[in-house]
Amino acid sequence: VQLVESGGGLVQPGGSLRLSCAASGFPFSRAAMNWYRQAPGKERELVATISSAGGSTNYADSVKGRFTISRDNAKNTVLLQMNSLKPEDTAVYYCQTYWRGYGNWGQGIQVTVSS
Repeated sequence: VQLVESGGGLVQPGGSLRLSCAASGFPFSRAAMNWYRQAPGKERELVATISSAGGSTNYADSVKGRFTISRDNAKNTVLLQMNSLKPEDTAVYYCQTYWRGYGNWGQGIQVTVSS
């Protein structure tokens, strides 16, 4: 299983970023996908989840109405559109999935929200 995140960077408060996760090594269309984040000195937090077919999504209360998770099963890609970003969204963001009982993580990508 390989998960590779891209699209992070530095953005001003109120701005937008779109994270992408390219997946391989497992039947992507059969797996729910998750985005987590971890800020300095804090525990890792589940941000958003999408079901295998994309018909069901869930979000942390802290990002509801601002973030949107989606997936393209033809391209083995899961996206996280982040709008109205706040300084407290600053963290390393991770793509994650469970497959055959194991948790699999990407390497993480930094998102920094600062003026």
